[in-house]
Amino acid sequence: MNADPSTSTMACVSSHAPGNGLASLLGVVGALVATAAALAASLHPAHAQAAQQELQSAPSFVDNFSNFDRSRWFVSDGWSNGAHQNCIWSKELVRLSDGVLSLGFEKRKLKDREFACAEIQTKQRYGYGVYEARMKTGTGSGLNAAFFSYIGPQDKQPWDEIDFEVLTKDPSKVQVNSYIQGKPKNGKLVDVEGGADKGFNDYGFVWEKDRLRWYVNGKLVHEVTNPDELPTHSQKIFFSLWGSDKLTNWMGAFVDPGSKVTMEVKRVAFTALGQPCQFPESLACSISNSN
Repeated sequence: MNADPSTSTMACVSSHAPGNGLASLLGVVGALVATAAALAASLHPAHAQAAQQELQSAPSFVDNFSNFDRSRWFVSDGWSNGAHQNCIWSKELVRLSDGVLSLGFEKRKLKDREFACAEIQTKQRYGYGVYEARMKTGTGSGLNAAFFSYIGPQDKQPWDEIDFEVLTKDPSKVQVNSYIQGKPKNGKLVDVEGGADKGFNDYGFVWEKDRLRWYVNGKLVHEVTNPDELPTHSQKIFFSLWGSDKLTNWMGAFVDPGSKVTMEVKRVAFTALGQPCQFPESLACSISNSN
């Protein structure tokens, strides 16, 4: 609303001459209600819009990587995400073997970078529900192995994101966080019992309209309920392994690992809220929308 709310309200009130009875009173009340609604929308436009409609979502799925479903997955190839990244995405570093998807990072000159890395993303977008991945990471300072959901300007949407990021300088922990309108929120380092690099671990987040929860191996490790810190846009699902020689305070000083580093994924699933769990080990079988 462009006009000052108090000025608009006074204009509406003064336009009704005294003595018009109930009709005049109803007109004033209606004007006040409309002004209050418009003011609320102007203060929180994203939340007002989200409150009016549920998120659109592609259907639930489970991918055990018995094959690589190109109708589901897009493989990033031939570019980087910016100057902070010291590698170029390469489809050659996405491999499938014996039901395990591997994403690699290795020394290989591509374009203006000395290293190559790997990323896949879903072609469809997903909304409220349970997101799960069973994965294992390699190690190395300056590398990031991630399972996350994301939408942003390239899809003509605001930047919303929900993350699990193993900073492989210390695979005993995983960072959970989200981005709302491009601003980082809720960042927290949590333990991965046994280590993210020693075996396959289960990472999952439950995204609801009024709550966001992260789980590691079935254990709740973080929860957010502040409406200003909850994503409001449907997102794609990503896996990525990449490096940086610039983000040293966060990822550690980059060290050439000397050989290929891999991130392995055995399973990924999305279960829409209210849908039955899709496999016995699913987080959706053991949690509820109220617990």
